[in-house]
Amino acid sequence: MNGQPIITLIILWSLYFVLHSSLASLRTKEYVARHWPSLMPGYRLFFNAVATLFVLPPLYVMFRYPGETLWIWEGVWSYVANGIALLAVAGFLWSLRYYDSGEFSGLSQLRGNTRTVEDQESFHLSPLHRFVRHPWYALGLVIIWTRDMNQAFLVTAVMLSGYFILGLRLEEKKLLRYHGEIYRRYREKVPALLPLPWRYLTRTEAEELVSTKL
Repeated sequence: MNGQPIITLIILWSLYFVLHSSLASLRTKEYVARHWPSLMPGYRLFFNAVATLFVLPPLYVMFRYPGETLWIWEGVWSYVANGIALLAVAGFLWSLRYYDSGEFSGLSQLRGNTRTVEDQESFHLSPLHRFVRHPWYALGLVIIWTRDMNQAFLVTAVMLSGYFILGLRLEEKKLLRYHGEIYRRYREKVPALLPLPWRYLTRTEAEELVSTKL
């Protein structure tokens, strides 16, 4: 694989991350709400559509120009890697039941003609949230780094990992704004991505935190 596809891939992912972060930022949402409030009910749907559409170019380059193979999980390690990845996918699918699909997709905001900037979903904790604050990011990293690796996928894996960490920080700012002191308490107890045996919430502690009224 020559350098041109790699450079193109880096540029496409960088542009995607900038676009994704810009549209997800509170500043952008507040600007739209202030100048075009009638557009806010459809903002989440628009965001999801743009995020889906503009992720296709870097994915195309990644699969069209994979480059040299760097490593392949073989023998027993292939079973281990694929087993871990399947568990991560299963964890992701299982966790969906604890999210408001209408809120996440944007359909609830459209139907309810919601024009506020803040998410409408109240503070809640799924079972996975008792161990890490951002389980989807954590599961995504597991899936990415248990795959066979070629040059293009390695570039993608490194850039996605960096963006997950950056996106985590940006998302935390929003969560602190939405939930305030409750989220601060939660953040003190639970790590962001890497589960730690000494930092987690029991089921009772999670229920007590969610029911806290400040």
